[in-house]
Amino acid sequence: MAGQEVRYHMLRPAQIVERRKACPVAYLPIGTLEWHGLHNPLGADTLQAEALAELCARKGGGLAMPPLYYGEPRLDGLMEAVASDRDKIAEAMALPPENFTPARQPFTPTEQALNYHSLLIHVLGELEQLGFEVGVLVAGHYPLVDHAAAASLQFNRTRRMRGGKMLAWAFSDYLLVRDRWPKSGDHAGGWETSHLLAICPESVDLGALPPRGQKLIGSGGSMPPHDATAEFGRETMEAAAEAAVREVAHRLANKDLYFAHGMGMAHNLWRQGK
Repeated sequence: MAGQEVRYHMLRPAQIVERRKACPVAYLPIGTLEWHGLHNPLGADTLQAEALAELCARKGGGLAMPPLYYGEPRLDGLMEAVASDRDKIAEAMALPPENFTPARQPFTPTEQALNYHSLLIHVLGELEQLGFEVGVLVAGHYPLVDHAAAASLQFNRTRRMRGGKMLAWAFSDYLLVRDRWPKSGDHAGGWETSHLLAICPESVDLGALPPRGQKLIGSGGSMPPHDATAEFGRETMEAAAEAAVREVAHRLANKDLYFAHGMGMAHNLWRQGK
């Protein structure tokens, strides 16, 4: 999925100004470090979000920001903490399962969620300071889309009241393509593994999978990872990027509509001609 350079941190000032003036949109990938089966890298969620952010910027303009791997709630949706087979995950990582319990965390689950909420709002504020008019949080780790949506809505409300001009939005890839793939999204199954085969095939080892039909550790979905292909990964990511670019273009042209109460996370208004 290589192409023109759209990564903010890899461009010189004049290049950034040129792209920002042409399309004042920033895509910020958010994710985590989490178990994704024996066959995938632990940065899988963030790698997918980063690739999708860059794809959106190449398709629709704007810039892709450096990804955020850290700071997310470590007791909310993390496989090492909540999976039914979490003990087997810890064993495969040569770690004690207790490492991922509340007792080993410096903050409570509620404190972690509030800290992350504040961090995302802070980051959105940075994007506004850098001159962007739409800031998009691209959530690779699915549980984070709820945190990102909440932060975006609060950012929109408080910034609007204080004269801010940047509109925030958040999405995850699978939510934008369910009309085409009703069973889109999984955890280390055929969906995510296909993405990784398309993005960074050198990091995936399908040979590490157990025989087909044998129970997988910390993996699941409607499509077995054994059936993953780079072609399917490219197809689904292209579709998600096209939908995201449509959403962003409509937001950029109709910011007042999305600043209205309850409208910040509305989807598909561009289809309705609004």
